[in-house]
Amino acid sequence: MIGFGYDSHRFERGNYIVVGGLKIDCEYSLVAHSDGDALVHSIIDALLGAAALGDIGEHFPDNDPRFAGIDSTVLLKRIIDLISEINLEIVNIDASIVLEKPKLNYFKTKIKKNLASICKIAENQINIKAKSNEKMGFIGRSEGIACYAVCQLKKKESV
Repeated sequence: MIGFGYDSHRFERGNYIVVGGLKIDCEYSLVAHSDGDALVHSIIDALLGAAALGDIGEHFPDNDPRFAGIDSTVLLKRIIDLISEINLEIVNIDASIVLEKPKLNYFKTKIKKNLASICKIAENQINIKAKSNEKMGFIGRSEGIACYAVCQLKKKESV
């Protein structure tokens, strides 16, 4: 079972963004109902897609006040529990973060470790890439961030 996820958020003036559950100091903040963690949101959508369970908006509507400002890793933990309850487990996750700045090379290992822990998988089951958009489009103008994720799920092994 393979799933694909995508999310993007607009920037505004601020002092940090959240990526993969980490606060990263910069001159921007994310405009969003939750904390705006586009990487986590794309992973959630990929997991839900692979499990044929809809999308993030169906599980956590952006007009529901319970999710206003919520830490997106809390939502990811709920989805990890949900896929486990239906006897599925993660084979791997591959994700790309696209933004001009801040540069994320220094943070990729920390993001990977954090997400592996939350997803209850080994670090060699998740890959995180950070790319620029070569100054093209809204991302190239540093107006926002976009993230893409692909995952593979399988039925849990019988013990």
